[in-house]
Amino acid sequence: MKAMCFDGKNTRYKENYPDPKLGEVLVRINLAGICGTDLEILDGYMEYDGILGHEFVGTVEKAENPSLIGKRVVGEINAGCGLCESCEKGMDRHCPNRTVLGILKRDGAFAEFLSLPEKNLHVIPDSITDEQAVFVEPLSAAFEIKEQVSLQSQWKVAVVGDGRLAQLIIRVLKLTCPNITCFGRHKSKLESLINIGVKIKIGIEKPDEQSFDLVVEATGSNSGFTDTMKLIKPRGIVILKSTIASRENLDLTPVVVNEITLIGSRCGLFKPAIDALATGMVSVDSMIDSTFPLEKFSEAIEHTKKPETLKVFLKP
Repeated sequence: MKAMCFDGKNTRYKENYPDPKLGEVLVRINLAGICGTDLEILDGYMEYDGILGHEFVGTVEKAENPSLIGKRVVGEINAGCGLCESCEKGMDRHCPNRTVLGILKRDGAFAEFLSLPEKNLHVIPDSITDEQAVFVEPLSAAFEIKEQVSLQSQWKVAVVGDGRLAQLIIRVLKLTCPNITCFGRHKSKLESLINIGVKIKIGIEKPDEQSFDLVVEATGSNSGFTDTMKLIKPRGIVILKSTIASRENLDLTPVVVNEITLIGSRCGLFKPAIDALATGMVSVDSMIDSTFPLEKFSEAIEHTKKPETLKVFLKP
């Protein structure tokens, strides 16, 4: 099959990469999305080698369950061992022996095909386009915040960052919390949020400091944590979404002194994300940027890195 392969340092397009292993559902990729984690892996995060990509929509080609064949699907990216305590509790995402699509010991979606266990797959209704379906995985990560925190409508909320994940988080939080401010660095990305009733700011001013009940850090940069600590009220809640590995010393003194609750937040359940897209409760169309053929991967990555770019797709 055609695939974009990463050896830990460089990527190379191959037309004869081995097909995915048997024993799982075989999915032909319709469309795949590039996200911040892919960019971090290209910079050395997770020390991964293989086929990148974990946001996708595809069509089932082979499966033991005949009712799946021909169906459009998206897939949860964590595949647990099925034997450990975490898997027995339904927490495959935290299985110590898990593989993670395009991130950890499992080839991903920047190829013609991928394979996943049947339990990881979700059929997509016809009302959701391929482009919208690619957002299910990151949108589920945004909905995970609602699973972890009992959001209060009267809260004053800040989201630090204006990129792809931050934009989805804002759309989800807005369903419960009307008072949201996004702190970002890119004017065009911020201005796109005004239409959905979000206040926008470039830079933190004195009145902003220690004034928010909930702050979500989604910058993908080392500086995001420092900005977050400036914004959160004493005894407030901070959600950490960035997976970037900091090489700087982080000052945790404010966490202790101000008794801040820190919550790490990663993947989420797919059903809320699929339902939100199918009903139009959450719209992602304004985040769609462009589509590149798989063999133009390098160009797609360079375009994704541009400050004003949101979601870029790859098509095998």
